[in-house]
Amino acid sequence: MGPSVVRIILYVRDVQAVAAFYERHFGMKPQGPKADDWLELSSAGGGTTLALHRAAKTQRSGAAVKIVFGVRDISAFKAQSEENGLIFGPIHRVGGFEFANAKDPAGNSISISSRGLA
Repeated sequence: MGPSVVRIILYVRDVQAVAAFYERHFGMKPQGPKADDWLELSSAGGGTTLALHRAAKTQRSGAAVKIVFGVRDISAFKAQSEENGLIFGPIHRVGGFEFANAKDPAGNSISISSRGLA
């Protein structure tokens, strides 16, 4: 068995604001102490750790990365998210699955997708 992805690092200006976004909208939980320069979050269902690293002043925030969250019922999740202040774009239906896109507070692309979920 080869290596697996264990952590995705996002460079952000405000670690706490971005952490609060992922906690509120996706139920991710902080791992270890909350710090202003580094914080790791894990999904309730396991999977890859999302690490938030404070970006240097010269570093661009919101890089070319998209984080995809597996969601079985895209319409229901999208409606619930809108009630909580997270607005996704239109639902796209492609090849037997659905997805919708949004951005986190740092400008990183996020998506909810039913791809690969039974």
